Amino acid sequence: MANRLVHYEAAFEEYLRSRKIPYVAVDEAKKTLFADASLKSFDFVVYSSKGPNLLVDVKGRKARTQTVHRGYESWTTQQDVEDLVQWQEVFGTGFCAILAFVYWIEPPLLPEASMFEFKERWYQLMGIDLNQYRHHMRRRSPKWGTVCLSREDFHQLARPIETWL
Repeated sequence: MANRLVHYEAAFEEYLRSRKIPYVAVDEAKKTLFADASLKSFDFVVYSSKGPNLLVDVKGRKARTQTVHRGYESWTTQQDVEDLVQWQEVFGTGFCAILAFVYWIEPPLLPEASMFEFKERWYQLMGIDLNQYRHHMRRRSPKWGTVCLSREDFHQLARPIETWL
């Protein structure tokens, strides 16, 4: 297991390990220089048995149980989206980039089937195809360069991570 200091990424990695899903953890400490452009690294290459292999960028978010039903946070930076688009082009056919939103649900009253426990925390792992995210994203904060989905688009596009694997 890679040395994951961010608990969301560690939880995602343990999810993969516990289900014996083959993956490669990407070392973020080594910024990649490709075609004279510095690209932010994504987090995992996951080998899927259900479709294309996945280039996964983990986005960790905290969600209280009472706010889960009102909608999840789905923001990321515009730059992360653009860099992941370039990675998808580099890897080409047979790979699909996804944003994996890993929600720390605190505390779940009754854990749902799609929730995952890791180190006494409950997580819900949802994936969104990068191309669909790009098509539906809207500006969240010009100052911070962030984008997001509407609540309706999130509910339509997000799928439990197990459906990708």
